[in-house]
Amino acid sequence: MPVHVVRFEHQNKVQWGVIRQDRISIIPGEFATTGELIRETRISELAEVRGDELSLDAVTLLSPVTQNQQFVCQGANYRQHMIESGMDPDAKNFNMIFTKASSCIVPANSPLIKPRVVRFLDYEIELGLVLKREITGQVQVTDANLHEFVAGLVIVNDYSARDIQIPQMQFYKGKSFRTFGPVGPYLCLLEAKDVGYLKRLQLHLSVNQQTRQNDSTANLVHGPAETLTELSGVHDFAAGDLIATGTPAGCALTIPSPAKQRIGALLPESVKWKVFMKAQEGRSSHYLKAGDVVEASIRSADGAIDLGVQRNVVVEQA
Repeated sequence: MPVHVVRFEHQNKVQWGVIRQDRISIIPGEFATTGELIRETRISELAEVRGDELSLDAVTLLSPVTQNQQFVCQGANYRQHMIESGMDPDAKNFNMIFTKASSCIVPANSPLIKPRVVRFLDYEIELGLVLKREITGQVQVTDANLHEFVAGLVIVNDYSARDIQIPQMQFYKGKSFRTFGPVGPYLCLLEAKDVGYLKRLQLHLSVNQQTRQNDSTANLVHGPAETLTELSGVHDFAAGDLIATGTPAGCALTIPSPAKQRIGALLPESVKWKVFMKAQEGRSSHYLKAGDVVEASIRSADGAIDLGVQRNVVVEQA
């Protein structure tokens, strides 16, 4: 069975615990980072942790992924999202990869601070993979050995400043403002037999209780095994590192059709981006503004995996 773990602060001390029905059983020992927890514990031992219980209401939950870990992201990785973005999911034979600054990682229920310079603030619910082991060279990952590489799962919201990301061609900058990467509340650790759940998890995001994104991981274009195989040929990973696997359709961002993109490529830069910004203004009611409440959840139909609920309230930067 999966084991759901939390990182929390209680009486000025940061600890880890196993959560069961709003009760937290404290995990013995001290683990300064997510990588340390994963390397120094076994899921079978964590499943047996009992005693020294705390109420969920008595603690402050922190991100289960610590800020020293890498934050790597996949872009345009759900079939319908690719289609609405003018791409052919059957013709895309490579991943779009970028990173977010680890400094944007915050607890799941943190306020989302909208910078003064950002006009078009967007949401992106994503399933996060937390890695189990170090990768320092090319590996061949398959569904059969995926459990050797993926320790667990978390909710990630890849908040994005579209007016910086797109016109400035700055994915890192547009997605790395402080608070733009809430993670958690739970880290769900998997046994080998649980890995099949990765293909049948339901993602749901709402803004002010209105559904914006709702899709299944069955519709991922590049799955975890394929992605890890590809990325292992590029750079190193450590236990506890985070990979966000892409977002479903339903974001506020509107992408011109392929025909309009070809026309736009012929326009002067200043004109092209003026047209882009005008198109986004037509979607202004979909972009986030101060006071909006974003809620995100990921779970399996049978309830064996439930990554909790993220709740972020949008706050204007002071």
